[in-house]
Formats: sequence, structure tokens, C-alpha cells
Amino acid sequence: MPTVAVILPTTTYRARDFVAAAESLGLDLIVVSDQAPPFDMGDRYLQIDCGDPVAAGTAIADKAKTVDIDGVVAADDHGVMIAAEASARLGLPGNPPDAAAATRDKARMRDRLARSEVDQPHFAIAPPDADLWVLASQVGFPLVVKPVSRSASQGVIRVDDPDELIDAAAEIRDIIGEPATLIIEEYMPGREIAIEGMVTRGELTVLAVFDKPDTRTGPYFPETILVTPSRIEETALAEAERVAAAAVRALGLVAGPVHIELKVDQGRARVIEVAARSIGGLCSRSLNFGLMGTSLESLILRNALGVGKTHLRREPVSSGVLMIPTPRSGILRSVTGVDDVKEIEGITGIDVAMVPGDRVLAPPRGERYLGFVYARSQDPERVESALREAMSKIEVQLEG
Repeated sequence: MPTVAVILPTTTYRARDFVAAAESLGLDLIVVSDQAPPFDMGDRYLQIDCGDPVAAGTAIADKAKTVDIDGVVAADDHGVMIAAEASARLGLPGNPPDAAAATRDKARMRDRLARSEVDQPHFAIAPPDADLWVLASQVGFPLVVKPVSRSASQGVIRVDDPDELIDAAAEIRDIIGEPATLIIEEYMPGREIAIEGMVTRGELTVLAVFDKPDTRTGPYFPETILVTPSRIEETALAEAERVAAAAVRALGLVAGPVHIELKVDQGRARVIEVAARSIGGLCSRSLNFGLMGTSLESLILRNALGVGKTHLRREPVSSGVLMIPTPRSGILRSVTGVDDVKEIEGITGIDVAMVPGDRVLAPPRGERYLGFVYARSQDPERVESALREAMSKIEVQLEG
């Protein structure tokens, strides 16, 4: 029986989905995490420090001396570097550590894409002691300021004029908690899409393309609704897929899932972000593949074993997900309207990910989602309509 080590930090949403996928495929699973589970897993568990990828990767490689490991998978951002380090040591399919590192550092990512002339926004890298005004004048207003190492739009702020620049940089560095390096990028107009893909031997296979119909123009950029298939015109879609594949090659990614965000405007596609992991949160529950409804997690596990069936097509219906918006920061007291949401035509499920008493942070400070609502229908318009109706029925009660 093949064995896959899956890196599941305690902060991940996706432990249950990867465990279920392994069971459905008849795979043996080794859980790699920063905290021990509440029950004894024997040699099927390995505790690591997610903050030290080199040591964690070495620990997984050492584990393979006593337990066969045939593949290593990262459930989310926190495991990307660990999986790369472990796979390199074990000679298993995976991204080279330097390529994985380029997806975890926006400055490295931008530099690599620029060297390969992949279409992206004009940008400047701002170390803590940089003259922000000088760099901003090189990029031009309006612009976007962001940290180099966060995801889920945390710390991403639009700036329209020089008077806003210093305040935005100060807020981001307060979020990060240190005088961090920032990225100053040209603000790109257009429609935002997300490409979900799988890389095998350096070649990108597109699994799904999501529209983001609620793309914000700023000052913050929280995600709400994702709908697939995309409704952008075929020529623009083909260009976006071409640019996404070029970005994968430029970064040196060779194996595993990728999530690529782009802006498309007047037929031009430019890269916002490339992540060497699959779609975040529980959004993967909006996707099924093949006639039997294979999950995205199953495709990821197969790919890690070098037997990925990326020719599987997404199910022949439209689908989507709503990330329940956070109205403001505070202590969560309740999320109501869940039963009403379940009665909406086209809604297939809802998961509230946070519990009463949790501290909730609104954009641009938040990095976790309140919950997720899923929908399926015959066309993307109906999916979007169902998710909007769901959003109207959910009420989030906060205190403080």
C-alpha cells in the first residue's frame, strides 16, 4: 500500500478532506503536524516545527528510514517549503526548494517572473529603510502595497496618492509585527480570475478557472465569491492560461498543485500571485472531477505518487464557493441564517469554520475565513445568484 506524508498544521482547514481522500484511494497516511493529535497514531504521526522547513524536511526524510514514504504533500501554505525540502531529500516528485521559496516570497516571485518576461504589474521592492516615495513614483499611482510573505489578501492595501502611502506602509508593518520588506505594485484594472492547476514534470494542466465577480478596487481586497467555469471570452482565457503556464516555468515549479491569480483586461493577462499549493480554505469542496466526483485532494495525492490523473475533467456543471465576509473585527458571538441558506436552490453545503469566542479580524488584518458556502447549478449565473442570496441571509454577530 503506497504511503503519503501529508503536512497538516493545526491551523489548516483541510485535515479531514485529505484523510478522506487517502481512505478513498486506499493509501496509507502519515500525518505531519506541529501538534500531536488527541489520540495515539503510533508511527503514522510525526511532530515537526512548521517554522523551520529545513529541520522539518530532514525529520520527514529520517522518518522514511523506518516507514516507507512514497510521496509528500503540503495541505496549505505552511507546508509548501517543508514538502519541497522533504521531497528533495527523498528523491520524490516535488518542487525544488528554491522554486517553492519563490512562491512564498513575493519579492523573489516578482524577480523571477521579470527575468523570464512573464506579464505582471510594474513593481518595486521596499526594504524597511527604503524611501517609499521614490519607489512609489517609479511605479506610479494608483498602486498596491503588500507584505512579501502573507496570503489571503492579508496586509494588501491600495494607495491612490502620496498622502496615503506612509499610513498604508505603517499599517502593514503593524500587521506583520516587524519592520518588514514590502512590495509596491502597479494597481491593475480588469477582471480577476484564479486558475487551479496541477503541475506534472513541469507542465501545467488547468483543472478549473474561477471568476471573482466581486473583485474589489480597494482599499482592501477580501475574497468573497468564486465561480467556475469562467465567463471571460475564450481568447482572453487562452491568454490567461498561457501566462499561467509561463509563470510556472519561470518559477521552476515541476510537480504538485498550483493556485494562480491573474488580472485580465482587454485581452491582456497579468500575474497577481502564484502559490505552490491548491486553493485555500475549504474552497476545494466546490470542485469535483470525473464521473465519480473525485476530490481535488485525491488528485493531489495521486500527483504526489507520480500517478496523477490530471486528464480528469471537472464535473460538467457550474460550481462555486462563498467565503463568508467578515464585517468588522471583534469576538464572534454567532453566525445565524445557516438553516435558511441550506434551503436555497443550488446550495449544496455550508461550513462555519470559526466558533463563538474566536477573535475575528476584518481586512486587511484577517487571514482566516468565517466559513464557506458551496453551490452547484447548470450555469455560472445561477451559481453566483445562489451564493449572493446565501450572503444576504447570513448574519454575523460580533462583540467588542
